[in-house]
Amino acid sequence: MIKRAQKLDVLLSKEQLDQRCQQLGTQISEDYRGEELHVIAVLKGSFMFLADLVRQIDLDVSIDFLGLSSYGSRRETSGVVRMTSDLALPIEGRHVLVVEDIIDSGLTMNYLLENLKTRRPASIAICTLLNKGTNRHIDVPIEYVGFDIDDEFVIGYGLDDAEFSRHLPYIGVVRQESET
Repeated sequence: MIKRAQKLDVLLSKEQLDQRCQQLGTQISEDYRGEELHVIAVLKGSFMFLADLVRQIDLDVSIDFLGLSSYGSRRETSGVVRMTSDLALPIEGRHVLVVEDIIDSGLTMNYLLENLKTRRPASIAICTLLNKGTNRHIDVPIEYVGFDIDDEFVIGYGLDDAEFSRHLPYIGVVRQESET
């Protein structure tokens, strides 16, 4: 049995998340004015962010989902990316916005971008809720960043700890008992 986090410090409150989703939605709406936008959510972690974000985008959007995994039940990336579920809709000729929960090493997003480019979209942009730039191994272009954060293990608002804690309405930093 996995021992759950002993202490959780709030890093980003529900109010901060709501405000940033509104700001990002406004910017995306301006950048894609007059275009149809196809939004792809990377499951599972981005589902809450996606829902709040698309409600703030003042455009006609279509939505699709795909699943990627590089963590499994671990807290650090394995370095091996695998697709767990593919898109249901074609993206050829479409303006695509990939919505991700967190970009850390860049390995997963680089894998996804290379895969999506072979499908010949009109354009691809990335929107990530959290950016851990200090841990980047591969530089990937990120057009929209919710928050830059330090290299800490965070959960809530879709992000999990071995599939638990996604339901939290805020993002918290996991602290163990020995950390004070």
